[in-house]
Amino acid sequence: MMHRLVVEARRRAAPVAMAAGGVAGGERWMSSSAASKGRLVGKIALITGGASGLGKAAAREFIEEGAGAVVLADINSKLGLETAHELGPDAHFVHCDVAVEDSVAAAVDAAVARHGRLDVMLNSAGVVGPLTPGTSRVASLDLAQFDSVMSVNVRGTLAGIKHAARAMLAAAPAGAGGGGGGAGGSILCMASVSGILGGLGTYLYSVSKFAIAGIVKAAAAELSRLGVRVNCISPYAVPTPMVLGQFSAMLGGAADEAQVAAIVRGLGELRGATCEAVDIARAAVYLASDDAKYVSGHNLVVDGGFTSYKHMNLPFPTKPHE
Repeated sequence: MMHRLVVEARRRAAPVAMAAGGVAGGERWMSSSAASKGRLVGKIALITGGASGLGKAAAREFIEEGAGAVVLADINSKLGLETAHELGPDAHFVHCDVAVEDSVAAAVDAAVARHGRLDVMLNSAGVVGPLTPGTSRVASLDLAQFDSVMSVNVRGTLAGIKHAARAMLAAAPAGAGGGGGGAGGSILCMASVSGILGGLGTYLYSVSKFAIAGIVKAAAAELSRLGVRVNCISPYAVPTPMVLGQFSAMLGGAADEAQVAAIVRGLGELRGATCEAVDIARAAVYLASDDAKYVSGHNLVVDGGFTSYKHMNLPFPTKPHE
């Protein structure tokens, strides 16, 4: 489970907290970016889970990149309306429970009805699920809890792909996908490093994220031929409200929010940098933009190299004293 990450993070938390100076990663959202702006000019995007966390970060970055409109679809109406107000006139909110297919379909239809089309769909809604012992030991796995997480993370993502594809294909010119211009459109899904390596999360969460990467490849096999690109992003641990809540629960309330955030930031392998919400948002911008016009079926891993290797702790022998 992620307990081994927490143990390692505790070792690093103090120096990381001092280096960070107590500045939350989210504050970078409002700073000027070295990246060129305008890569999403005029595009209409819908983001599930857009009221907070990575979805909100992506919405902000989409707007800064010139998106014509960003529809925030979230189960939390109060927070969704607040976020839409915060992001300005290019953002608006629709209530959406991704575990209910009709709700996903209605959110897509509302976006198309208001803006005439859908260019980008980011399936960012997700849940961690409970962190009880029955979620990390297969012999005692609670399959009802498993079904609950899968209904949001996997079924909800698949519903988002389904109805985004329906809207994008319906807007395609006659004969699209038959050798001429395709339907166009970019569908993105939020996977995780927990879906690349075993042991980084509970069975509920890890299996759901492994499934998302597979769904993306399966969907890309069909939709790429019709001109719709499908990709996913696998982020490393980012101190979003969901992740902070998860780590706080694992730490048993032994650390306050600032300390937990420092622990999360201390987990990385890439020296001199930490994984922040804006990094995931910029990955989403790339995949949504024409810069990635020939990228489909890809899992863009944003983890500072964490999943690319594992150290071997070799027990080097010592020579006996003569």
